[in-house]
Amino acid sequence: MRRFTALVVAASVLAALTACVPGEAANGCESTVTSGSASATVDAPGDFGAAPEVRFPTPLITTTIERTELIAGEGERLQFGQPVILEATILNGTDAAVLQQTAYAPEGGSLFTIGDSGLPALGTGLECTTEGSRVAIVASAEDSAANDSPPATSDSIVYVVDVVRAFPARAAGTAQLAVAGMPSVVTAPDGTPGITIPSEPAPDEARESLLRLGAGDEIRAGDQVVAKLTAVDWDDESVVQSTWTTGSAAIVDLAGDSVSDGLKDAVTGKTIGSQVLAIIPPEAGTDGATLIYVVDILGTVN
Repeated sequence: MRRFTALVVAASVLAALTACVPGEAANGCESTVTSGSASATVDAPGDFGAAPEVRFPTPLITTTIERTELIAGEGERLQFGQPVILEATILNGTDAAVLQQTAYAPEGGSLFTIGDSGLPALGTGLECTTEGSRVAIVASAEDSAANDSPPATSDSIVYVVDVVRAFPARAAGTAQLAVAGMPSVVTAPDGTPGITIPSEPAPDEARESLLRLGAGDEIRAGDQVVAKLTAVDWDDESVVQSTWTTGSAAIVDLAGDSVSDGLKDAVTGKTIGSQVLAIIPPEAGTDGATLIYVVDILGTVN
């Protein structure tokens, strides 16, 4: 499982039936993206979850972002910040050349977060779509450029996306009592955690506490966990890592070497929907510092 923003569309792109009506809420969702004359011409027959044969008249040109639903999903509308598993085909609007395509493999797909600025046309275009839908998104070169970078092409980009599975935007388990001596955590309305570190030396041993108790399945050793997390250095209070800052979720691979033993121990055995606070000393971590983690456990992609 890979994060979709980690894949390369093309250097020229990334150098760096009705949608929600603008201003009108549907199931609590509002989007500025609607179907338009460009996206309505995209045809992508084939079974949901299988690679489509994408067809459209060339050149296909738009000056904004348009979205047309090709297969209607029956899930809830997707909100900003929700991680999703996608299968996607991305094409050049001028000549219909395929720039990138996910594997369309059983139990496959790529992780992407609604609103992620790494692929802004997707991040914006998928808001208010539904789980289980196939949509065609057509975006201008400017709207496709990552993180407001200058576009390296004038071609519009066509995205045909199957929304295979959606996860919550944040841990929504039952709040638990605070544990004495641990850092305090306050979350913003969108779920972003703020961490206050006690004015005392970092502990020598790993510690953890449960901030929220989820009602989902228990995380097992070897799972691939969909999570949002923040890591802060105890000593200098710097933010070492934060998926909240990047606007994306992460795969915490409990079977791989990319995750420290301390983080694996803190997540294993917890339940989906939980939020965990963990203190990981250098010997259980990876970078020689005592790190404070706040982890929202959103699901698994095993």
